Amino acid sequence: MTTPTALTIAGSDSGGGAGIQADLKTFSALGVFGTSAITAVTAQNTCDVTDVFAIPNAMVAAQIAAVLGDIRVDAIKIGMLGDASLIETVAKALRGFAGPVVLDPVMVAKSGARLLPDAARSALITHLLPRADLLTPNLPEAASLLGLPEAATDQEMQEQGNRLRDMGAKAILMKGGHGKGDICTDWLLATEVVQLDAPRIATRNTHGTGCTMSSAIAAGLAKGMPLVQAVESAHHWLHRAIVAADRLEVGHGHGPVHHFHEVWT
Repeated sequence: MTTPTALTIAGSDSGGGAGIQADLKTFSALGVFGTSAITAVTAQNTCDVTDVFAIPNAMVAAQIAAVLGDIRVDAIKIGMLGDASLIETVAKALRGFAGPVVLDPVMVAKSGARLLPDAARSALITHLLPRADLLTPNLPEAASLLGLPEAATDQEMQEQGNRLRDMGAKAILMKGGHGKGDICTDWLLATEVVQLDAPRIATRNTHGTGCTMSSAIAAGLAKGMPLVQAVESAHHWLHRAIVAADRLEVGHGHGPVHHFHEVWT
């Protein structure tokens, strides 16, 4: 037997709820060995992002090369990328990787801080969308990538998802967490269309949900699950992590989800 292994390429969250920290917690909680390439260091807590330091492109590329040159990586998750030049660097570093790639287009933090300049949007579309086996935008991210208003209905979510597929990504998971109503609906648009519903949880502790969802899917793919199964499994697991989030009592703002809700007692 071999140990399923995943690589996260993302920024560090000093508050521990999102980014690299959330990804590695998710991999571990789901039985996958996690490796990482850090793209930026953020000074961040549950309330705000107060500073961002970008890791030099050459160092990001060196981290990726070091991991892929020694460790068998079964799936890759890509999160926060600071600018167009880094996007191009990461795309180049992954040219020899044949496994599945989950791309989470991180643009805005839960606090509202912008994490990806508008000028980098075209680079993301040109260099990484065609490499993505799955793109996982929330409603504001999908709208930003397309230059459209946010989707307000299920039909609009599917239409925007299909437009993103036409731009190069093999499959799209349109996430409905920013929507309204008692039911939160995600749409997986791949070789088949899958509707994923869950009751909306009344909690402010949802910091890192996007990072956690994409890394949970990557974990499933690393374990050999087909895409639909990996997405469905991640969707249900994240819902339970959100339900358990209020047990943590971390910080004074948007607290994290409970990555170890199935482990801690």
